[in-house]
Amino acid sequence: MLNRGYAYTTIISSKYHGQTLLSHLASLYPHSTPQAWQQKLNNGEVTLNGVTATGSEAVTLGQTLVWNRPPWIEPDSPQHFEVLFEDPHLLAVNKPSGLPTLPGGGFMDNTLLRLVQKQTPNANPVHRLGRATSGIVLFAKTPQAASHLFANWNTPTIQKIYRALAQNIAQHDAYEILTPIGLVPHPLIGSVWAANPSGKPSKSLARVISRGTGSTNIGTTGTTSTTTFEVSLSSGRPHQIRIHLASIGHPLVGDPLYGFAGQPHENLPGLPGDGGYFLHAQYLKFHHPITGEQIHLEAALPSGFPLHQ
Repeated sequence: MLNRGYAYTTIISSKYHGQTLLSHLASLYPHSTPQAWQQKLNNGEVTLNGVTATGSEAVTLGQTLVWNRPPWIEPDSPQHFEVLFEDPHLLAVNKPSGLPTLPGGGFMDNTLLRLVQKQTPNANPVHRLGRATSGIVLFAKTPQAASHLFANWNTPTIQKIYRALAQNIAQHDAYEILTPIGLVPHPLIGSVWAANPSGKPSKSLARVISRGTGSTNIGTTGTTSTTTFEVSLSSGRPHQIRIHLASIGHPLVGDPLYGFAGQPHENLPGLPGDGGYFLHAQYLKFHHPITGEQIHLEAALPSGFPLHQ
């Protein structure tokens, strides 16, 4: 079924002043070739300051660029979620792997946000999980709850604990990971978040739950040495756990994007939304933003999440 299409809007920055619109589109959205962008321009899909564009225009600082993407058939995704907690101010759900939290990456209607808002129109997520990551997503139903949670989300008052299955046997029982995270080049989408010495400060605490050797049933052959970690976040960078564990020599089993050192794989790099790894937001502990009550949430591990015996 076709969705409703979407208008992607950007404001031209000084960095791109003077570029032709066609070359700017090809660099801004590298998923399409210049030839493909010219066809979209010919179809009347792109406007510059409200005027249908041809592609030959020189863009200038402050102009509004809009790509009116026609309706498209979205990739399939799970269409269910489990309610873990709900009151007049909050809603917490257990998101399945494969369901994007928010629109993006080719998804607009097949998202957790749209599914939740069909039942609770005033609910908005306080944070997001990667498409292939399962587990707890917290929504605010009132502006007061939202503002309090946003202000405190990356402070020690809100405990976020994940379960992750990583490659190789950990030599230590616990790790404090401080690898900075920033944008690095990516051949398919221009840039992607990864380990970057000049990136933003980031902190994770990883504790070993178990070590094991066995088949992970995700297309690998033979046996694989793995470590199951419990990871607590003290910051909220994109893909932080995937990057941090990879940066200490323990990429997630099956991660198509991040390899050793927390960098994108050099050969056949994956995309941020690609699945195949096991990461689950299992526990969330915080004080209720309105009542002050201590809230302890737990999302059961999904079936198929490998467990060491």
